[in-house]
Amino acid sequence: MLTSLKRVFRSGFIGFWRNAFVSFTAILVITITLLVVGGSILFKETLTVSLIQIQNKVDINVYMVTSADEPAVLALKGEIEQLPEVREVVYTSREDALAAFRARHENDDTILNALDELDENPLGASLAIRARETSQYEGIAAFLREHQENESPEEPLIYGTNFNQNKVAIDKLTNIIASVERTTYILMIILVLASVLIAFNTIRLAIYTAREEIQVMRLVGASNMQIRGPFVVEGMMYGVIAGIVALLILYPTVRWLQDPISRYFDFDIFRYFVGAFPMLFLILLGSGIVLGVTSSVLAIARYLRT
Repeated sequence: MLTSLKRVFRSGFIGFWRNAFVSFTAILVITITLLVVGGSILFKETLTVSLIQIQNKVDINVYMVTSADEPAVLALKGEIEQLPEVREVVYTSREDALAAFRARHENDDTILNALDELDENPLGASLAIRARETSQYEGIAAFLREHQENESPEEPLIYGTNFNQNKVAIDKLTNIIASVERTTYILMIILVLASVLIAFNTIRLAIYTAREEIQVMRLVGASNMQIRGPFVVEGMMYGVIAGIVALLILYPTVRWLQDPISRYFDFDIFRYFVGAFPMLFLILLGSGIVLGVTSSVLAIARYLRT
């Protein structure tokens, strides 16, 4: 068995170098396939981070009446935090709201003078609520409406929310997220399938050039493993080399794209690439080997049946 395996690997290496042009073509096609896979992974991560950043900018602000007691506001905050849809609730006191308002209008003397004329702080406390998913804001808004309806008219707590003003933006963002994710998966599947078919046909062409050799091997009584083995080894070599080449191409490409992507998406793709390099290495190398070996096995099958 060991001697047979040595012969199979030796024949595979010899066939790889003997058909150098076909080997180069197969490696090129598989490399393109792996670049599509690697690029899709990096693009999806960039898209995911960008969408999360957009989601973090969308929230519901709940404005309290100026007479609301802080303990009551904090109690409401605790109730909201218990909702499974809620990811974060940020409390802003009346004093902090006034300080932030003054900071925003520090160059507007008219507004500042008007505030100084008032005897008390005209701003109420507020809660900024962020949901886990943009589609969950409707449920949070329904909870707030129910809470407001059940409040005592003599001691109201909630003055209003900005959900209705943000609803259009939230609905658009929800639709965009769903559409982009669906489109990304569809494009990735189409590109990968197209690349796989091209790689399969290229390897089948390489085996076709050796059809006479395969017939001779069958005539002298070679087993299916002895016939198939060298081509499987060649396919494995295609995949290993293609995986390494794909990573060598991705490294400078990602480094070159680091600044533009950081500028427009606020995402350091190069840092992600370096951190996820072991995962990408295993995925690309493994995908290359699987693609090369599978294509070789399928392509040689027709000659083993005849």
